Amino acid sequence: MCDSMIKKVGVRFKNGGKIYDFSCGAFVLNIGDQVIVETEKGLGFGMVETVPAVLDKAEKPVKPLKKVFRKANEKDLAQVEHNHALEREAHAFCLKSIKELGLQMNLFSVESTFDASRLTFFFTADGRVDFRQLVKILVKQFRARIEMRQVGIRNQAKMCGGLGRCGRVFCCSSFMEKFEPVSIRMAKQQGLSLNPTKISGQCGRLMCCLTFENETYRQLKTNFPKIGKMVKTTQGSGKVTRHNVICDRLSVRLEDGREVEISIEDIIKDRR
Repeated sequence: MCDSMIKKVGVRFKNGGKIYDFSCGAFVLNIGDQVIVETEKGLGFGMVETVPAVLDKAEKPVKPLKKVFRKANEKDLAQVEHNHALEREAHAFCLKSIKELGLQMNLFSVESTFDASRLTFFFTADGRVDFRQLVKILVKQFRARIEMRQVGIRNQAKMCGGLGRCGRVFCCSSFMEKFEPVSIRMAKQQGLSLNPTKISGQCGRLMCCLTFENETYRQLKTNFPKIGKMVKTTQGSGKVTRHNVICDRLSVRLEDGREVEISIEDIIKDRR
């Protein structure tokens, strides 16, 4: 099959994880199908997230796409269950060893490769941790390659999941593939309370959803006078005190002490 006829399919390995493209060859795949694919670390188990599509010349990847090895069978599903049991066992054993060694680290997840030849232990910590002795203990116990990976608090929230203050599953663990920069300026732009408890997620960092509407607010406020600026209105002159960009209105404290809410169209522009 020539490059122009390569069919790609999107596969996700875990909930909220990134979708990777694979060459599906002659396999007929549908969304939700469980497949075994070739990865840099050997075979991997994933789920089809996007329907197969022909890869055109403009989309030709820098590196050849890895292939879908086969559809998952009963033996593969049994292996996945075995891996989950191994991950639970490794997590409990590692926690016990961390306590015995007195290490200052928070282990929160363990992942096994499909063939169970490698175990990756994810943890958070305030600083660097000397886990060399811990790795020796784990290698001796599980007879597998051991990788210790220190990640940030946001990655922990993404991997563990949970419910946000909105009552919905964390955005990072349900559909976000990567984290975007979030700043307190975004909360100010949207007129939100700057109380840390109201604009922070369960991870303790600023909520990722502050980025979702930030650009819309930025564009809507282009024609709004800044808060604190003196303006002339159809009801008199005054100082801008608040914005309501969604309704295209703003609040002005007039010179006589009254505070009124007006439309942006009620501002008299200086024609000089």
